[in-house]
Amino acid sequence: MIEAPQTRLDFLLVTEMVAPGSRVLDIGCGDGTLLALLQERRGTDGRGIELSREGVSDCLAKGLPVIQGDADTDLADYPDDAFDYVILSQTIQATRQPRVVLEHLLRIGRHAIVSFPNFGHWKVRLDLLTRGRMPITSNLPYSWYDTPNIHFCTIRDFVELCREVGARIERAVALNAGGRPIQVVLPWWFWNMFGEQAVFLLRRG
Repeated sequence: MIEAPQTRLDFLLVTEMVAPGSRVLDIGCGDGTLLALLQERRGTDGRGIELSREGVSDCLAKGLPVIQGDADTDLADYPDDAFDYVILSQTIQATRQPRVVLEHLLRIGRHAIVSFPNFGHWKVRLDLLTRGRMPITSNLPYSWYDTPNIHFCTIRDFVELCREVGARIERAVALNAGGRPIQVVLPWWFWNMFGEQAVFLLRRG
């Protein structure tokens, strides 16, 4: 049994966005924590793709159907509307072609759920302004020379990308430093300044 206090709050939010009994593909699924949570709480039929061998091994040890794969190269092999939800959690900034990956998500799934760290957060801006160095935060914990993140973006950047690819935003939530939703819906600049990360529920426009 997975207890809520030990579970990442953004995972709980993603779980709420998924309809019970859905077919789900979790891309970059790590050790399978989210897949297991979705199976337990929403009764989903879940599959996973994970780049690291360690993550795949962890998932298989939990009995989760996960294969080793790369979001940048392997999504083209999936047919249209193969899943009800395709999830990309804290991964889009680590892909080589975020726009192409997002277009595949919207093609493969009837819905796409994307979460990412917000590089527009005020602490990041302040660090750059006062120290003149790339910041290290709880959501961006790596030094510039060893980070897996290669495409930093802000919440406003992602909203603009959604417009460019014709994605309809069905729900969007900004999370604070504690991982809890910021209870302000608009304007976008507020979320862009005070949200440390964001979760978007999308569908094709």
